[in-house]
Amino acid sequence: MIDGSDSPWSVTAKELRRRMRHELDDDADSVVVTVADVEGAAYRRPGAKMLVEDDGAPVGAVTAGCLEDPLTKRSMEVLEDGEPRQETFDLMGDDDTWGLGLGCNGVIDVLVEPLDASWRAPLDDLATGTPVTVLTVVDSTTPDVPAGVRSYVAGSGQPQKVADREPVPANIVERVDASVSEVHGGETATTVEVETDRGTVSVLVDGLEPVSRLLLVGSQPDIHPVARLGSNTGFEVVVHSPRGAHGPEDFPNADSVETGHPSAVGESVAVPEYTYAAVMTHNLIDDRLAVETLLSETSVPYVGVMGPRDRFERLRADSDTIAADDLDRVTTPIGLDLGGGEPTEIALSVVSEILAVSNDREGSRLKTNDGPIHTRVGNER
Repeated sequence: MIDGSDSPWSVTAKELRRRMRHELDDDADSVVVTVADVEGAAYRRPGAKMLVEDDGAPVGAVTAGCLEDPLTKRSMEVLEDGEPRQETFDLMGDDDTWGLGLGCNGVIDVLVEPLDASWRAPLDDLATGTPVTVLTVVDSTTPDVPAGVRSYVAGSGQPQKVADREPVPANIVERVDASVSEVHGGETATTVEVETDRGTVSVLVDGLEPVSRLLLVGSQPDIHPVARLGSNTGFEVVVHSPRGAHGPEDFPNADSVETGHPSAVGESVAVPEYTYAAVMTHNLIDDRLAVETLLSETSVPYVGVMGPRDRFERLRADSDTIAADDLDRVTTPIGLDLGGGEPTEIALSVVSEILAVSNDREGSRLKTNDGPIHTRVGNER
């Protein structure tokens, strides 16, 4: 049975970055495709990426498949000539070129470039939990600033050079500084046109954030569907097992597993600020110790606790350290109201709420929202 798990559309940012690092380590020939700008509607927004390997196989997707063939063709051309280029696909037309019946209703600009060492430093910083913003010239009428020149900003630092590419000139970097501030630390991007004395330079300002971490505290069987869905959604899944000896083989959908006392959660695996925790040991004392530790010793913005409200009230009554000020980081009962009671339905409820919180959303129905589905940045239309 084909379940779609091997489809390019199923590849998350976590897996895409792993594959990019693998390709760089192997000195393989491949191409990175990035959505640079969108006018109107499209399935993916600016910053969305895919990798095209030297045999034309896609890893990830930047559309729902309607541009797969032309993007593969363009990628093979870039692989041959080694030159980055911007391509525009107009999906709004009613002719038979791109847009007839596709449903995207937008104009999409994509950057098609060889995967080279210019990606090494940004990927390394992301892997250590540092947000980055990559600045890439995608189009230019200025002779001395060709498409493909690149710099990047890591953390709160200044723009840095990257390997294999010339840097973006300082005067152009200064002109896109406001856009860097807008996208930095978030998984969003925008293209900025900069007018110079010698022409126009279009810069893709690509904000990239570290992969969010889903920390699951517990070792009961209901951990497994939450870990599976969390991994499929793109979280880095970490399991802390407070009871018994468990290893990675016991949690095949986890990226890492640690064992130990519930008060030692995060002792061997870091708990950075982009972590979202679900406490589900089904033991009141273990839950309390884990919640106390997460609230007092980490800065995680979300601590979900499995079980009804009155159970959490009992947990809190037994604690000397959980203060009223801590409660804005605690969610109980955990999950969205999806109405299901099957284990996978409960797991979907839990992961859906954590995904909504990580994206600063409420988890409401899209039909009740008046604005666009995805947040617009810069001059995106």
